[in-house]
Amino acid sequence: MTIKNIVIVGLLGALSFHAVHAEQGMDELWGESVVKLRAEDAKRGQLFDEGNYAMFIHWGLYSQLGNNVDGKTYYGIGEWIMSPRMAGISVGDYKKLAGTFDPVKFDAKAIAKLAYDAGMKYIIITSKHHDGFAMYDSKSSDFDITDSTPWGRDPMKELSEACREFGIGFGFYYSHNQDWTYPGGFRGPEKDKKGKRKTFDDYFIEKCLPQVEEITTEYGPIEIVWFDTPGNMPKKYVEQLVAVVHKNQPNALVSGRAGHNLGDYQSLGDMEVPLVKVPGMWESVDTTNDSWAYAWYDENWKPAKEILHRTIATVARGGTYMLNIGPRGDGSVPEHAADALRKSGAWIKKYPNIIYGAGPSPYEHALPWGDVTLRGNTLQLSVFEWPTSGELYLPGLKNEVTAARLLTGKDVQPLEFTSKDGWLQISIPQIAPEKYASVIELDVEGTPESDSTWGLDPNMTTSIRANFATSKGAKLQKNRWMEKFGEWKHMKQVIDWQEDGVATWVVDVAVPGTYHIDLSYVGEGRVVWQVAIEGGETIRNQQASSSVYQKYPIGWMNFPEAGRYTINVSCLEGDTEAAGLSEIHFTRIQ
Repeated sequence: MTIKNIVIVGLLGALSFHAVHAEQGMDELWGESVVKLRAEDAKRGQLFDEGNYAMFIHWGLYSQLGNNVDGKTYYGIGEWIMSPRMAGISVGDYKKLAGTFDPVKFDAKAIAKLAYDAGMKYIIITSKHHDGFAMYDSKSSDFDITDSTPWGRDPMKELSEACREFGIGFGFYYSHNQDWTYPGGFRGPEKDKKGKRKTFDDYFIEKCLPQVEEITTEYGPIEIVWFDTPGNMPKKYVEQLVAVVHKNQPNALVSGRAGHNLGDYQSLGDMEVPLVKVPGMWESVDTTNDSWAYAWYDENWKPAKEILHRTIATVARGGTYMLNIGPRGDGSVPEHAADALRKSGAWIKKYPNIIYGAGPSPYEHALPWGDVTLRGNTLQLSVFEWPTSGELYLPGLKNEVTAARLLTGKDVQPLEFTSKDGWLQISIPQIAPEKYASVIELDVEGTPESDSTWGLDPNMTTSIRANFATSKGAKLQKNRWMEKFGEWKHMKQVIDWQEDGVATWVVDVAVPGTYHIDLSYVGEGRVVWQVAIEGGETIRNQQASSSVYQKYPIGWMNFPEAGRYTINVSCLEGDTEAAGLSEIHFTRIQ
């Protein structure tokens, strides 16, 4: 089929689709069974596997401290404030906090409605965190919200009922291994009040197992029991906990953090949204700012656009995104978090098919302008960075495109497109129709497939992480660190450069010409970097270094014709052992 014929078919297909929309309505075409799926109608794991988006809530005694203890602020995740790594509060002093815990602004219906408005399909909330305090009416411990506080209510009962009212799922977080206040619990006191020495076995039998029995029998249907930090908990105990969940809640899933590979799915590291496709059933857990529990100083909120970006990126890599809020000690939700969730939720309501029931992208990674999810043989493009040139480029698609259309809510605009040298070029309006992300759909023949080689976008900077490089004479290594205590960052870097060390990326060029090259790296002192096209041009530059990743200009490089190129990067001079390369950036000079 010629390029001209492809364009004609695309226009006819899009016009046909537009006519169908007028007759059927967008909701029907977009899988109303998933969009409006209520928890009581869902099959086991369906809200996780097809809903793809959930709310996490960290709320407890630690919330009323908000990381301020005796007038001193501790920076890091709030739920660890008791730990010696933070304020080091004694068991006795921490238990006294319960006597002043009075969350008068807690509103279960408001929280459930917030999750509903955000487009989330279920809520998971902390029933007991590492501090050992039960946020529900526990018969197995008097260190709980009904026995130890002046408030005396069971917020878990109220929230579970509110979730059922709004048709969203409900589940519990439970810290099964760590208990800092119960004798025998990991990092807890060794002796009880009577001076009797307690073991971990005592903690498990007397508190852990009975409490898991409680949360799985007294709060109606549960979607997930989210165990955490298994540490060295013996396998036999994890097996017992999983058996209790599956017996009492046969439709519930068990998180991968139960330990010993006994969970029903994998949970990635905290705050980790993967850059490459992950096989199997998995979730990414993230938070709306930097802390999980409320921290008074933490106003570093994720705006609506970033929430959407991270949600769609997770779905595009094949996973489910669970995003946390940390209510204050009085039970209220910080306004900035709630506002961003409602704004991103309004977008999801317009474009539910991007999230719900969507399959992963045929690409192994995101694209410079945004990301792709699938619905059958339709590619759903979420364009976060709208090209002002009037052309959107899609590299490496192996299927023939039969129709392209721009969606704006319930309106559909057919788009013209051409295909050349493995690149699809789509003609688009110069002004983005949406504030956060605009949606383009492409119908293709057959199951969507792609060549996931990175393409250099002619309109915007293409940034390629070290995850997509190969190395020789240097080490490609995953780096994981904390910005503040508990605030995890994840990155791959090329380190330990030998004299002939090289990091290599393969790229496709659609539009030949000159591109500006930048490198992102860490290091010490001045470092000389070289970037070379295999069989072509070489550029070299000396730049400063920093102890944190920063972007530095290297120079201009010419790609004389369209096609595939191999790019080699070397660290030649300076403290090459300290240099860690994380990313290369290409920007076409126009």
